[in-house]
Amino acid sequence: MQTREIRLAARPSGAPATTDFELADVTLREPEEGDAVVRNLYMSVDPYMRMRMNDVRSYTPPFTVGKALTGGAVGEVLESRAPDLQPGDLVVSQLGWREHFVAKAKWLEKIPAGPIPPTAYLGVLGLTGFTGWYGLKEIGNPKPGETVFVSAASGAVGSVVGQLAKLWGCRVVGSAGSAAKVKHLTGELGFDAAFDYHAQSPAQALLELAPEGIDIYFDNVGGDHLDAVLQNMKDFGRLVECGMIAGYNEATPVPGPKSLPLVVTRRLLLKGFIITDHWDRRDAFLADVRPLVESGRLKYSETVVEGLERAPEAFIGLFGGANVGKMLVRLG
Repeated sequence: MQTREIRLAARPSGAPATTDFELADVTLREPEEGDAVVRNLYMSVDPYMRMRMNDVRSYTPPFTVGKALTGGAVGEVLESRAPDLQPGDLVVSQLGWREHFVAKAKWLEKIPAGPIPPTAYLGVLGLTGFTGWYGLKEIGNPKPGETVFVSAASGAVGSVVGQLAKLWGCRVVGSAGSAAKVKHLTGELGFDAAFDYHAQSPAQALLELAPEGIDIYFDNVGGDHLDAVLQNMKDFGRLVECGMIAGYNEATPVPGPKSLPLVVTRRLLLKGFIITDHWDRRDAFLADVRPLVESGRLKYSETVVEGLERAPEAFIGLFGGANVGKMLVRLG
């Protein structure tokens, strides 16, 4: 079978460009016993993929120049030589950035039947939702009445965190990159307050919107957000370090926050995490969050770009705030 895939053509220096990617025609290998042939329907693009484009040691191996990229995808089984999968089954894999693939069935997760759209398993019920739930619940340890601040709050992870914090009885403040996104946070998603960081500095906004201080910060941004938060944390506050997208495209390392000594004087917990270290908590996450999604109490948004050839464009758009909620690519 002939199909197409997106390869890493060059390692980006600074912000990625479309020239760093290559659309290639490939021939699939023949399936063997235990394999399934899958046609991808949707694929995910995520900020962490930018770090994998650098040839540096990290928690996951870097992408290889000249080889197809990988990432979350939902696909339909076309052919199966494994007893647990049948043609027509929908599966989640980490073999996005391609239209078709052949893989061992044991590496594919069948999507359960039900009313929830399959794309939710790339977002609110996938790794992004799991990331938000785990970081807030297990590290943030929220208590009713506490103030939670979420940066990049209109994104796939941040929107889940803010809504869960509200459902668990907290006051929630978010930051986003436009007035429309701020309206989305305080309207549809029910945040108590939000600000546009292009129009107002995080330091100024947090003094106004969280005058009594912050108990939990869920960090997706780093940079000036982190420095401003450190100045506004309550004693014994918790900083959940999920991502620092503000520095992902920097060619040279960004200096650390000037206010870091406050970690000591205010007895703060600052903890980073990688969600794949906590796979044993996934069943608990699904038991907690799936009913909220089914009932409509936990809302989610998707920004969908059409066509594999536009996947690089969708990925680059993440760093310019082109998405509300989960950024997805629908494959032909």
